[in-house]
Amino acid sequence: MRPTVASLQALKGKRQILTVHVDTPPEAAAAAEAGIEMFTFEVDDRFAAVRAAAPDVFIQAGYAQGHLASEDIAIREGFRALEAGVDSIYFAGSLRLVEAMAREGIPVTGHIGYVPRWRTWTGTRAVGKTEAEAVDLFRKAKALESAGAWAIEMELVPVEVADFITRNTGLITEGMGCGAVCDTQYLFSCDLLGTNTGHYPRHAKRYADLAAEEARLQALRVQAFRDFAEDTRSGGYPQRNHEIHTGEAILAALNAAK
Repeated sequence: MRPTVASLQALKGKRQILTVHVDTPPEAAAAAEAGIEMFTFEVDDRFAAVRAAAPDVFIQAGYAQGHLASEDIAIREGFRALEAGVDSIYFAGSLRLVEAMAREGIPVTGHIGYVPRWRTWTGTRAVGKTEAEAVDLFRKAKALESAGAWAIEMELVPVEVADFITRNTGLITEGMGCGAVCDTQYLFSCDLLGTNTGHYPRHAKRYADLAAEEARLQALRVQAFRDFAEDTRSGGYPQRNHEIHTGEAILAALNAAK
């Protein structure tokens, strides 16, 4: 049975909720089979396939930056996403739009700490390592709670700060790079599956090396195509067992029809 906001909120303080960002329907199906309870994804033309691959997983999905540009748009698109099977709108935008959606009963997941789409303000680094930043993070969390959000992602926040916020808010805190103190443990599938061919952040842990496996499979594909080409040029393919043959009577009939 798919979790609900209510059932997830009931887990606060009891155990961590397993959360990943998936990139493909096969990843979604595999994560669901493994018992992952929450996904993050995007509201786009791939979403239906991911929803179908994991019907019993709670999915938080976000729109492209700037898509929710007004209260009316946020409400309309929020309801449209819920109709498509999204369970919560993942939104790293203004409190005004969070409040507008929440007021209409649309579940909203906020985002504090290091926010990739706002990295121009902070750079790519941990956020909350100074007194001023730590207090600001707490105030942002409480403001999102007051605006009606039910959950927040906390990304690259020092453990002590993440722990304080988690213990002092009713929000479900989704920790990425925050140690083991948040209400969920959250990683990207590309990091844990090893499909990331770029930088691995300090908090990531690789549980498989699918990039190497994909490189091996790609080499096998290239070699198979190369063998086919060479076999064809040399006359080795096709052989008689690859062909369909008929008898003399068919040829006689064809000749008679000329």
